Amino acid sequence: MERLIRTATAADIPAIMQALRAAKGIMRATGNLNQWQGDYPAPDDILNDMRRDGARVVEDNGRVTAYFAFLPSPEPTYSHIYHGQWLDDALPYHVVHRMGSYPDAHNIFRDVMDYCFAACPNIRVDTHRDNTVMQHCINRYGFNYCGIILLANGDERLAYQLLK
Repeated sequence: MERLIRTATAADIPAIMQALRAAKGIMRATGNLNQWQGDYPAPDDILNDMRRDGARVVEDNGRVTAYFAFLPSPEPTYSHIYHGQWLDDALPYHVVHRMGSYPDAHNIFRDVMDYCFAACPNIRVDTHRDNTVMQHCINRYGFNYCGIILLANGDERLAYQLLK
């Protein structure tokens, strides 16, 4: 299998949305009923990632199998962390958001993180408390749990950081 991670284009949006719908299916099937409600993430969210030069797709043999946003700091919702602290709050960092894939696409998290750490040694991620699949991937890769952050709408997320 040939896997490629590349910058997403507007032409990729239909394939991205299909992959994200599949990811929602994984979430619901594993008990994560409250994350990514309604039409989130929507095409406008992906276009916003593109405007910030952070939209990425994972292709397996030419087929888009996953999407993620890889965005530079600062992340406004990370300015306050509760019940803990960031490993470092002075160095620039990147954030990975909106990662989702088809259920038959394996090792996506590892390959995405390897790609991201090749560009930046300081990565932060967050996830919903019910997203046990993502928590498993985050912990397995070696991220450190740092505390809780609040999204703009007030929802809490578990926050992690890894410095390499």
